[in-house]
Amino acid sequence: MTTTALHPLVDAHRETLEQAKAALASRSYYSAYPESPSPKIYGETAAADGLAAYEAHLNAPYENLASQPNDGMVASSEVSPYGPALGVSYPHLDLDSALAAATAAIPGWRDAGPLVRAAVCTEMVAQINKRSFEIANAVMHTSGQPFVMSFQAGGPHAQDRALESIVAGLVEQERIPESVIWEKPGRGEPVRMQKDYQIVPRGIALVIGCNTFPTWNAYPGIFASLATGNPVVIKPHPRAILPLAISVDIMRSVLADAGFDPNVVLLAPERDGEGLAKVLAERPEIAIIDYTGGPAFGSWLEKEAGGNGKLVYTEKAGINSIVIDSTDNVRGMTGNLAFSFSLYTGQMCTAPQNVYIPEGGIDTPDGTLSFDEVAGAIAKAIEKFNGDDAKAVEILGACVNDDVKARANDLAAVAAEVGGEVVLNNRKVEHPKFPDAVVRTPGLIKIDAAKEEGYTREFFGPVAFLIATKDTDESLTKMRDTIKAHGAMTMAIYSTSEDVLVKARAACAAAGVALSENLMGSVFVNQTAAFSDYHGTGANPAANAAYTDAAFVSNRFRVITSRRHI
Repeated sequence: MTTTALHPLVDAHRETLEQAKAALASRSYYSAYPESPSPKIYGETAAADGLAAYEAHLNAPYENLASQPNDGMVASSEVSPYGPALGVSYPHLDLDSALAAATAAIPGWRDAGPLVRAAVCTEMVAQINKRSFEIANAVMHTSGQPFVMSFQAGGPHAQDRALESIVAGLVEQERIPESVIWEKPGRGEPVRMQKDYQIVPRGIALVIGCNTFPTWNAYPGIFASLATGNPVVIKPHPRAILPLAISVDIMRSVLADAGFDPNVVLLAPERDGEGLAKVLAERPEIAIIDYTGGPAFGSWLEKEAGGNGKLVYTEKAGINSIVIDSTDNVRGMTGNLAFSFSLYTGQMCTAPQNVYIPEGGIDTPDGTLSFDEVAGAIAKAIEKFNGDDAKAVEILGACVNDDVKARANDLAAVAAEVGGEVVLNNRKVEHPKFPDAVVRTPGLIKIDAAKEEGYTREFFGPVAFLIATKDTDESLTKMRDTIKAHGAMTMAIYSTSEDVLVKARAACAAAGVALSENLMGSVFVNQTAAFSDYHGTGANPAANAAYTDAAFVSNRFRVITSRRHI
């Protein structure tokens, strides 16, 4: 497959690619895949069909991936945070054969050229979109996300990020001409040469998935590498394999139908305790690594794998922060915060944890609210927002692991550990459909700013700290220093003072973190928009990369020049 003959998928997806490229350049609103699970959009039977497709995977081997080079089936340890075990078994890769097969697939995929690769990748995403309900159920029952969030974040929002990575890679490759005539003036005839430029991939890419956002966090790295010519081995989290198994199944089918070797994409599920991520990361065939997860292994990858010449992109833990200085809409502010704390029970890499509030209170149109009054208003908003259990479970979802459950079940112990005081305790919520699910509302802990050892570490899950500072200047300083030292994906401020907002922008620039100002209504600090918002900055310890900037894609390929005299 070469660039001399355009693949039929180029015409099929040309309009989508052009629209996405325009949105990426302008950073304007664009979504190729509707986020609403409405039957009017996806079809009257889409939800039922998707659920049936998901249930058909349960308690059975995933046979569609048996064509991968494998050494037998491996039973997964996937247990739904809502209760039941999934019981799916997956083909276990024979690493030597699989990596050899991926290496053999490179020439055909490389020689297809950037535009054809982008079109084939876009077809993959389009086919994934058609199975959004199936994938949503898989995301829900591996991550603990509530269904609508599983559909949106695990489906269309993840697909938009995938398309963003595809077109970002395409744009960077299109900057390189295929061939030029080079002339250097001289006294006589100019020196003339023809120079040809060939884009080549770095090699096999490894994507290490996470439990909480198995598709959203994996798709950017997967498609950034595929679009730039690299085959990809996807190693899912052992408790969240199925969403990526379905995705890989689709990708391999699209590759085969398009005339390419399906071993351009491989799934690498692991046995319990196998430590496959480390094994793969140390394989010499692996050239690129994308990782989302805890800081310990992420730091090891950056130091050890990156030190061995591999390209390593990581998104790790961070301490997301909010500074409250003043507001002209207490109800709007506290309502927005209540949703931000509650969404997926705080189990998001972008969820806020530290809230800095002056001990003397904040200015409002009705006068000064004391620290305790601000804390009480936030607590009241959380209680009101989660007052109806049936509605609350559709926001909170289920606690995904034992660490989160432990914190949610004993907030007093967390308060004692950090030297704080419980302002609002977690509340147990009964799930009407899944009685085994552990569902908890967010809890709040009041703590003095001097007790830095307590709040300058991540407490993943439904815990937020209300930190009493001397004034807003100290709030901004503490926020800046904490993020510089420990990292963050998000930061937000509430202030009616333009001077304070200017200081906040400067503090966030120094800390290397994105800033949201005075969020009200339906925009929340937890969420970022594909094609417009950069997810992460790469400028603080929480992540060394950003979804999706030029740096995320351009280093995944190299340019080889061939020149000759004319």
